[in-house]
Amino acid sequence: MKTQVKALVVGGGAVGTSIAYHLARAGWDDVMLLERDELTSGSTWHAAGLLPYFNMSYATTHIHDYSIRFYKTLEEETGLNAGFAVVGNLRMAQTQERMDEYMLYASTAETCGVPYQWMTPDEIKEKWPLIRTEDLKGALYHHTDGYINPADVTMAMAKGARQRGVMIERKWQADAFHWNGTHWEVTATKMAEKGGNLVPTDEQIVITAEHVVTASGNHAQRTAKMLGIKMPAIPVEHQFIVMDQDPELVKFRAEGNVEHPVVRDADAQSYVREERGGWILGVYEKGAPARFEYGVPDSFRADLFQLDLERIEDQYMAMNHRIPSCEDCGLKDDFNGPICYTPDGNPLVGPAPGLTNMWLAEGFSFGITAAGGTGYYLAQMMVDGEAEIDMASLDPKRYGDWMTTEFAARKNEEAYNHVYILHHPDEERPACRPLRTSPAYDRQAARGAQFGWVNGWERPNYYAPEGFSDHDSRSFRRGGWWQYAVEEAKAIREGVGLIDATAFTKHRISGPGATGFLDWFTTNRLPKVGRINLTYALTSHGTTRTEYTIVRLAEDDYYLVSAGAWHAYDQDYLYKTIMEKEEEFGRINEQDVTTQWGVFAIAGPKARDVLQSVIKDADPATALSNKRFPWLSMRQIELGMCPVTAIRVAYTGELGWELHHPIEMQNYLFDLLEKAGEAHGMKLVGARAQNWLRQEKSYRAFGTELGRDATPLEADLPRFVDLSKEFHGKERMQANGVRSKCVTLLIDGPSDADPWGREALYHGDTRVGRLTSGGYSVAFDKSIGMGYVTPELAVQGTKLKLKMFDQLWDAEVVEDSPYDPKNERIRVDG
Repeated sequence: MKTQVKALVVGGGAVGTSIAYHLARAGWDDVMLLERDELTSGSTWHAAGLLPYFNMSYATTHIHDYSIRFYKTLEEETGLNAGFAVVGNLRMAQTQERMDEYMLYASTAETCGVPYQWMTPDEIKEKWPLIRTEDLKGALYHHTDGYINPADVTMAMAKGARQRGVMIERKWQADAFHWNGTHWEVTATKMAEKGGNLVPTDEQIVITAEHVVTASGNHAQRTAKMLGIKMPAIPVEHQFIVMDQDPELVKFRAEGNVEHPVVRDADAQSYVREERGGWILGVYEKGAPARFEYGVPDSFRADLFQLDLERIEDQYMAMNHRIPSCEDCGLKDDFNGPICYTPDGNPLVGPAPGLTNMWLAEGFSFGITAAGGTGYYLAQMMVDGEAEIDMASLDPKRYGDWMTTEFAARKNEEAYNHVYILHHPDEERPACRPLRTSPAYDRQAARGAQFGWVNGWERPNYYAPEGFSDHDSRSFRRGGWWQYAVEEAKAIREGVGLIDATAFTKHRISGPGATGFLDWFTTNRLPKVGRINLTYALTSHGTTRTEYTIVRLAEDDYYLVSAGAWHAYDQDYLYKTIMEKEEEFGRINEQDVTTQWGVFAIAGPKARDVLQSVIKDADPATALSNKRFPWLSMRQIELGMCPVTAIRVAYTGELGWELHHPIEMQNYLFDLLEKAGEAHGMKLVGARAQNWLRQEKSYRAFGTELGRDATPLEADLPRFVDLSKEFHGKERMQANGVRSKCVTLLIDGPSDADPWGREALYHGDTRVGRLTSGGYSVAFDKSIGMGYVTPELAVQGTKLKLKMFDQLWDAEVVEDSPYDPKNERIRVDG
């Protein structure tokens, strides 16, 4: 057994074997996989093997699509039948709102090239007469997916990996990980059978590996503890039952009819598929508990929990309603096993926080569906430095150190029972909230704030009257909250509004090496002392890794502000890069000050009037003038008794300032500004109105227009890229050219809906791009969106079509910053 390898994969389920296979296929010829028991002995063995395309995530849809296509090739390569039954997937809708959900998803699927078709109740009944359809509105049908045998596909990938030189070692448990400065030293213990249990022996070896990937499934908490990190991957019970033969089904098939597709009745929280003349019923019910919060017991191997039929009674009765012929079928077998989850239901894929060359592939609730694609894209990240799609939405660092076991367990239970709920784009899930709150939270709540969740923080989405229900207002069209966001957006355009931006990620970078490092690390020229710049940190492939507002406090002292949703993601990259480059540039101090500073953004034509009434200055009348406080500058000011680092910039595109203040003084400042704003009609404003307003100014947002699949030049931001200097990723950025280009569009859409930023764009009959943001423009009184199209169409006046609710709507490419294109309102003097 080798003890020195290029890459060591820990975990022999479907995900681990796929990663090992794809690393070898990508050219690494020294790959080893360790499995503590037998291949497929974790969640893989009791998985139902479904391969659903359906997912609202752009990255996850690509992953699922690759898996489905890849699995169909395995038999030709390995000679092993992966057990793929391409029967299709029928996703039924009992309500129009469910159809709206499917139509939004379908447009997302189109952006990824995923095929689908619509079916009416009559068409379903004609093709599959055993299905009751009179209470259905319709269905979404994916004819290219189906289900697969989890053990067979894993063994096929394992054989393919061995054929490519991968060493697969069973009955070896990883017990310790140590980074020696250049490689990982992994202590592995030989496991043995004893009394039906798997127990460690005295035999141990140390394997040295340049890279390590953990795909430990239900053992993720043990892995996290050994690595000294936090990981919100905790299993939840998942039940499915196997029914005896259904005589009507047997007869139907004997007559030469094709196998039923996987039948998903989302409104009944269940799925059904054929199994040897009978049916399998799988459910996503309420009340399923998290298990193994602190690790899997040594005695638990390929085991199951006691079935809880009472918990799934409603779903069982719904199955009898949907397929009446199964009502008299007996129960043949049952499964209640642990399936790993994360708080948002998406896996954790990518570099581990704080560790070098340690990669995570954990928390897969749909592991069979995602295994193939995860191996493919993670291998790209490891071998090439980046994947061809933006994997940031799956990054393990989307949860920070504030995350606890209790949080993960309860949120994972919520994610499980939300699998089949209506996935409104404006959904806010309630579990474990509020958790992280700014001091002004209670004041905002008392004034009607309806909060959104941002990296654990509570942030106002909009403000509504007493008694308003955010839950009941949600929709795939314009929800009940829409009118309040319109009023807030108008307040900023016409008067003045106050936004809480405390969730911003904030870092202080200082020291002798700070200037040289930041000049190399970011694309734009560094600002002068007292000024600010917008800039980008790139990946090694020249795509956008992070967006920063850099404030230069002194010659070698900088304040960096980035997106609040990406706190740990940004902090980890910044920290690792500083550690790598400090010897070259000199000492660099990095301090995370996110929770030390609160932020209010005040904006609108009357913003200066509000601040002028509370600023303490020798000459208050000129303190906020263009001469003393120009646009894109920073000043230390005093508002009443509160010291404020004020930045003259506004994400809404109006006259405005960001007011960065000591967090412990936030309530004082809130009360001061609120009282001062009364005379000017100041309105409290939430994130949804702000999102609309920034699109009117074509301000790109990280995670939508900005990400690791496009360069700043493709985002059409050349003004923030200084090509006269050298910076990280510059050469690759230039070599990439402009493959697609970001544009702003005004849209003549349906009268009761706006795009969400997931829709496909067409030029004639040809799909030419996709939206990344969408909403409503109060300035133009119509829908607005931002997105990417082929470069030749990124020209003002180009007429396109946007797919919404299975219809094409007129859209036109407009000039960048269609509202106040000359920035006259932002620069206005006073």
